[in-house]
Amino acid sequence: MQNDEVLDVSGEEGTDESLDNDLRPKTLDEYIGQDRIKGSLGVFIEAAKMRKEPLEHILFHGPPGLGKTTLAHVMARETNSSIKVTSGPAIERPGDLVSILTSLEDSDIIFIDEIHRLGKVVEEILYPAMEDYAVDIVVGKGPAAKTLRVDLPRFTLIGATTRVSLLSAPMRDRFGIIHALDFYNEDEIAQILHRSARILNIEADQTSINEIAKRSRCTPRIANRLLKRVRDFATVYKKGVVGQEITSKALSDMGVDEHGLDETDRKYLKTLIRKFAGGPAGAETLSAATSFDRSTIEEVIEPYLMQTGFIKRTPKGRVATELGLEYLNIR
Repeated sequence: MQNDEVLDVSGEEGTDESLDNDLRPKTLDEYIGQDRIKGSLGVFIEAAKMRKEPLEHILFHGPPGLGKTTLAHVMARETNSSIKVTSGPAIERPGDLVSILTSLEDSDIIFIDEIHRLGKVVEEILYPAMEDYAVDIVVGKGPAAKTLRVDLPRFTLIGATTRVSLLSAPMRDRFGIIHALDFYNEDEIAQILHRSARILNIEADQTSINEIAKRSRCTPRIANRLLKRVRDFATVYKKGVVGQEITSKALSDMGVDEHGLDETDRKYLKTLIRKFAGGPAGAETLSAATSFDRSTIEEVIEPYLMQTGFIKRTPKGRVATELGLEYLNIR
């Protein structure tokens, strides 16, 4: 197998467009952060090679932008396997999934992003495929219909989701390896930014790197995006080196404050505190009040606000903390 054969069968241009492919690490050694997960994956890869078997099915879950897709590509390169990339919403019919599965070869990897959005019928086809490496196809209709079992090569399914709670128990239980990706710390983000700056030929001083890392919401995807936008400001204002002055101006003009919060986060926090007296308020209520859809609130806004300690979730709803009140200078 050629490990650089990446086929996108999603019907879209890409599943992770915000992160330039050139910035993705190619091996576990290049991958920065998530040390516990890297250590485990290294053992599983080595064991599979020694047994000359494909990897067990893997599930990565966690907030957006932490490297789930990147890890899937790293696993393909580390095992010298081909990888086919798709997403849950792109597989609308059972036939779509069967077509993908029957095109695989031994030890191939199929990566399904947002796997929790697979339809129930499509999901049920995956059960025998994951367990028995076979799919059942119904031929004909009515009394004359019969079921044919089609054998599949021994493949590895890597699933990624931001909402692991929405995965059914039967689906979760069929993954032999499950890892939760957590937010990065500022030192790890700074290392990622140094690596990205070298690849993009950006000359940036340490102070600027630290400032971008501080405002990156502990997320590599956001850190790389901010770095590229700061580079744009440096280009327009003819600053050869990305320094403190141009970095502060760029981040300020983009509305990213010293905590990494943007206008969306501030609107959410102000709504919770000022309209609902700090809570408790439910997700649907906040969605109606802010005009943000519920998935954006639960998957994008709230994880980082909880990480920073500005809000907390209770059985009755979302509640602003003392830190959240101090952030808005409200007593």
